[in-house]
Order: sequence, then C-alpha cells, then structure tokens
Amino acid sequence: MKAAIRQRALELGFDDCRFTNANPPDSAPHFLDWIDNQRHGSMGWMKRNADKRVDPNLVLENARSVVTLAASYEDKPAAEDAPNSGLIARYARYSDYHDSIGQALVKLTSYLQTIAGDKTQSLWYVDTGPILERDLAQRAGLGFVGKHTNLISRRLGNWFFISEIITTATIEPDVPEHNRCGKCSDCIDICPTQAITSPFVLDARRCISYLTIELKDAIPLEFRSMIGNRIYGCDDCLAVCPWNRFAGKGRLMAQHRRDDLDQADLIELLSLDEDGFRAKFRNTPIKRTKRRGFLRNVCVALGNIGDDKAIPALKRVQKDQESLISEHAKWALDQIDKRSKPA
Repeated sequence: MKAAIRQRALELGFDDCRFTNANPPDSAPHFLDWIDNQRHGSMGWMKRNADKRVDPNLVLENARSVVTLAASYEDKPAAEDAPNSGLIARYARYSDYHDSIGQALVKLTSYLQTIAGDKTQSLWYVDTGPILERDLAQRAGLGFVGKHTNLISRRLGNWFFISEIITTATIEPDVPEHNRCGKCSDCIDICPTQAITSPFVLDARRCISYLTIELKDAIPLEFRSMIGNRIYGCDDCLAVCPWNRFAGKGRLMAQHRRDDLDQADLIELLSLDEDGFRAKFRNTPIKRTKRRGFLRNVCVALGNIGDDKAIPALKRVQKDQESLISEHAKWALDQIDKRSKPA
C-alpha cells in the first residue's frame, strides 16, 4: 500500500511523498511555549486550536498514519526592480495553492481510501488543518526544519508547499530527517527585521510575511522602512539557503504560474477599487489580505522606494474611505517628501 500511494502521488504531480505515524510530534512543547510567549502575534486561531495541533488524534479519532507531501514552486526570481515596482513572494505568483494542490489531494485521498478499505477514514489538508504539518513532515523524512523555521529538503531546497493526509490506515513510517544546517546562519543574518531571534525561533510579530499578510491593522512604524518594496510576503531567508542549489522546477504547480505577478506596478495597484482588486487577485493567495491590507502594503512600499511619480496616486488614496489605507498613504507621502529635500 505504501509504495502504491507514493507512486500515485508522483503521478498526480507531487514532488515527494513520505509517511509517519500519527503520534504527537516531539516539538509539541516548543510550540506551546511559542504560543505562551505571544510570538504568534495576532494569529489567534493558532492558540484557539493549540490542543489539536499537538495531537493528530484530536483532529481524526483513531488516526494511525500521516501521508506528507511536497509540491515544489521553485522558479526564477522576480525580474530586476523597475521604478515604483513592488515584490510579491514567489509562492504567491501562482494560482492559489490551496485549490491547485487540494484538487490533487482529493484524488490521492480517494485512492488511499480505495486500497485501504471501506472502514478507513482520512482527512486531507494543505496549510489549512490544525496540525503541526512541518514537524510531522520532518518526522516522515520529507525534510528538516531549518534555522529559519521552514522545512528544507535535500532534493527540493525550501521552495515547496507541504500538505498531508491523516488516516486511520496503518502505513509503515519512513525514517525521520535530521537537521543539516551545520554552522550556516545565512537565513538569520539576512532577515531585514531580525525576526529569527535565535536558531529555530521565529518571532512572527517581526516577520515581514506576518506584517504584510497576517496583520490586519496598521504596520508598526518601527518596521515600515525595513519592509522595502515587499508588498506580499518575504523570501529573503528562503532565498539564501544553500540547499536551494538542488531545487528543481515543480511539476504540479508549473501550470498555475502567474507571470503577470512577476513585476508589480505600485502606482497602478493603487488605482484598484474593491471590484478591481477581487478581479485581479481572485484566484491567488493575495486575496486573503483584502484590498485594505494590500493597498496598505503598497503605500508602505512607495514610502520606501517611490519617486515623485507616485505622489498623485498617494494623494488620491490618502482620501480613501478606508482609514487603514489613508493613514499609510500619508506616511508614504511624508517619506517621499523627506527624500526629496537636500541633505
């Protein structure tokens, strides 16, 4: 059964497939301590279902095994920055991975159910379930948790999505992967906001991905200048990982590439109304920020790198009925004004 499931996963486009048991991961106490220290920021959903996250059997009763899967999104970096252009994290330059990977997971789960028997119960998740998927994936041998707290594969680097199937079927587990970071600290050193406070410890409240995606309120002043021209996520700690030299182009995600998101014209983005925002980003991860959050990010980016051409657009959105956007537009205008004055 194990070999058959792995073969079917590869046929569906996944780049790797590994197996582990459904016991609580050894990292559970560290996760609970991370929550207790408020490093999850405003992501209250992490705390609300923390008990399920540390015990897969609270997610699926009588769970015995977890199938962990990798879908690579390794791709070319964004083009050289043009004036007034913003940067979108690589994974978001695709159609929403929840949908594309989810479609493959439905088929794989159905196949597992067929060969495991009618009494088998299974649940699949792609970055949506209350489980510690990264830690289960390491125990399954899919990769190892790097000092930046992301999963790294010796075959795929760290440019890949994780998904999983929890099942009551008993499947022989694979050998866990062990850490291979060595003395390397490139990911820690490059972080613009020093969000990786020590090896393997991330303070989400300082992370640019958190600030531009998960945070729903105003971006703290102390971090705005550090964000640069990033308008959705940040790849810095991932991009410098030496293991990326082994990464190959993903098969499942390749057909979902959004080339139009390689170069984001910040001034043009400021013209988006609610309908325009939904139309442009409907099938991408970016839709989760909503217009208010995304244009907030665009204003911050223009405050950091914008020139005089950005001023009319910023003045227009300074009058936006959404106060979150108008406040960040005012900040951006102040920053451009400061840069225009002689030193």
